[in-house]
Order: sequence, then C-alpha cells, then structure tokens
Amino acid sequence: MRITAQREIADDIFEIRLQGEMVLDIREPGQFVHMLPGGGSGGASPLLRRPISICSADPANKEMTLIYRRGGLGTDILSHAEPDERLDVLGPLGHGFPLTGSGKRALVIGGGVGVPPLFGLSEELVRRGVQVTHVLGFRSAKDVFYVKAFAALGRTIIMTEDGTAGQKGRVTDVLEGVTYDVAYACGPLPMLKAVENEVTDRPLYISMEQRMGCGIGACLACVVHTVDKNDGKGYRRVCCDGPVFKAREVELC
Repeated sequence: MRITAQREIADDIFEIRLQGEMVLDIREPGQFVHMLPGGGSGGASPLLRRPISICSADPANKEMTLIYRRGGLGTDILSHAEPDERLDVLGPLGHGFPLTGSGKRALVIGGGVGVPPLFGLSEELVRRGVQVTHVLGFRSAKDVFYVKAFAALGRTIIMTEDGTAGQKGRVTDVLEGVTYDVAYACGPLPMLKAVENEVTDRPLYISMEQRMGCGIGACLACVVHTVDKNDGKGYRRVCCDGPVFKAREVELC
C-alpha cells in the first residue's frame, strides 16, 4: 500500500494513512492489518510483521488510517517512512465489533493505543443513529490524542492517571454515571479486566491487544484460553477468532 501521510499526534504516537485496494475489503470496525516495516527490504528490517488496528477507513478514496505507538525496532522504522513510500501490508484481518443489537445508546471505552479502533467503531455507530459516549484513558496529557475527533461524534470523557488532562483517575471511575445499552472496550489487559468487572448487566465486547506471529491463525502464538471449561475447543486465536470477543468468553491473563 502507498503511504499518503504520516504525522506524530502525541508523544511517540503516530498516525499513518495508507491507500490501496485493500480498503475495499474492510468489513467491520475493529479489524487490523499485519504490516512489515520497511517493506521487507534492508538488513535492519524485522523478520516478523506488526499487527496494527485500523482506526478508520475511507472506501471512496481507498484510504485507511492507522495509529500506532513507536516502541521498538519495527515501529521505529515505520515512524520514519515518508509519503509515497510503499509498505507490505497483509489484511484486513480478524473479526471486529458486532454492530447489530447496539441499541440506542453505546458506551465506548478505550485506553492508550487501544483507543484507535474505537474511532472507526464510533463513526459507524453514529451513522446508524446510535448515541455514543466515549470514556478514554491515558497516562498523562502528552499521551492524549483524537479528543476533538471523538467529541465531534458524541460525549467524550478524558481520564489521565496523573490528572494533567481531563479528570484524574481510571476509566472505570466514571462508568457508573453513564447510561448505555451496550459497551465496547479496547486497551491493556488490566483495563479490560476492570471493565469486565464493572459491566456485568449489559452486553460488553472487548478487543484484545496480543503479540502475533503469522496473523492468520497458523502459528498459534496469540492463543488465549476460554473461560468456559466445557468449551470443546478450549482456546481462541486472537488473530482470526478475534481480536474482538464477548466479555468473559476468554481469559484475560
């Protein structure tokens, strides 16, 4: 795919836009791509691909937006890529968020780099006439991004651990005061566990962040165990059975 733009939108958080026919195959918000930084050429290029959630898609222009954190060799190489360069991208992969049965009001809960796929989800929910409330958590003000974009779609509550932006605390601190029919969450495991404990009387769907090898279900590197001990399979592959699951379907450990 061809890079059309890239910019740093927060501390070591980058937004990259890619153009190509693949965009027309995106079925639902919450899917991801498996990207090979550097296009697979050059001695310093990583061997394995990097899974990155699709933030939003624009089928009319065959363009999609990804947001990622620079934290290792692969993402550092990616952060230096320039417009018009081409990247080796596998996707779209996985199962995203279900949109049927969302009711009239939805609660969208995100933490850190778990926030990006929720933007495309919120866009689609709003298009369907759903009233959306966002609760987004970050470490501090320097890590916050896309506040205005989310606010344009619905009520948006920002939480930071140190209180330098929005309210001080965690995303679960404010859930009790929100009215909703269904909830969606994506973020680090501790956050997902806390949200599962909080949201017990309404449908909740979670998107997991997991290290992957192949991204297509063959290597079993991203396997997680199911909660139901009578489940015939006993496990799910995050890359192809997920990354979105019903709450309490898989173990969060």
